[in-house]
Amino acid sequence: MQLPCALSFLVDEAIDMPGADTFLAELGARLVADGLPLAGGSLTQAPPHPIIARRSWLWRADTGTVIQALGIGSAGTTGADHAKADRDWLAGLGMVVMEEDAAGHAHDHAAIRWAATRPLDASELELLRAVARFAVAPLAVIAGRATLAALLETYLGRRSAAQVLAGRLRRETGETIRAALLYADLRGFTALSETAKPQEVIAALDAWFDRIGGAVHAFGGEVLKFIGDGVLAIFPIGERSSGAACDAALRAVAAARAGMNHLDKSRAEQGLPPLPFGTALHVGEMLWGNIGTADRLDFTAIGPAVNLVSRLEGLCRPLGRTVLLSGAIAAETTQPLVPLGEHRLRGIAAPCAVFALRE
Repeated sequence: MQLPCALSFLVDEAIDMPGADTFLAELGARLVADGLPLAGGSLTQAPPHPIIARRSWLWRADTGTVIQALGIGSAGTTGADHAKADRDWLAGLGMVVMEEDAAGHAHDHAAIRWAATRPLDASELELLRAVARFAVAPLAVIAGRATLAALLETYLGRRSAAQVLAGRLRRETGETIRAALLYADLRGFTALSETAKPQEVIAALDAWFDRIGGAVHAFGGEVLKFIGDGVLAIFPIGERSSGAACDAALRAVAAARAGMNHLDKSRAEQGLPPLPFGTALHVGEMLWGNIGTADRLDFTAIGPAVNLVSRLEGLCRPLGRTVLLSGAIAAETTQPLVPLGEHRLRGIAAPCAVFALRE
């Protein structure tokens, strides 16, 4: 069967496109090869994501480039404003903007739009309608892959999700990586959870995790685990030096402290108690991989460095400090520190040199 270039692409090649951006660029180029006077196009989807409500890809025919636009909002929003933004952008490229052609079922929330340099004739419009129908299957596959990646990143973190997507689905020895480690924990959370309403406890936890997790991500780190009211995060060493990773961890701590100070002021105005916390920093090697039963795995990190940073955080309360650093991380930074001597940590054989930030 002799098919137009665009339809042939959708039947034979589109399903193997790595993402929606390359899909749109290739489809637009094939339509131009079929003789359509396109100036640009857009593809919009509503991914299952905790923050992103709409995701649009915008293609220019003259350069072949694709840019991405994100719509921030809650799941289930109509996306009318985002759709208008897409149309306005397309209107700036061409004199004619084709109204959206729904691609897929209603729950896919996928739409393709085109801008042309002149009005299209009947056969050209018919080709675009056929493209919308033929695009359903490959878009569903591409959206499925994106959904899986988004879900894994939401629950596992970006680095761990990439490993699982690459096929690491069995128990194995794992990978040894070197990183600056951050462990933070709320103080008095048990008492709070026993006296406050469940909704207030969840709101406090979310606010805490937003501050500490947001600071970690802002400085290139990754949250590996939420452990009750605690957080284990890493700043991998490899693409950056050990000193740079340690400095990034220290900057993340500073940002988290500023965020928590602001939050405590807001809570005080509402008559709510503050949320004091302790944070420990260490640098070392850890074993990172799948651990668990044969059919129920946890992609996590273990090793002496992980044990040390969690035990070190336990000294924050008795030493009256919010942030403690091990001697290993103190040796990697030029930031002024206060030495607190060597301390025994539960379950750790050798004493640990402990430092604090200057208050």
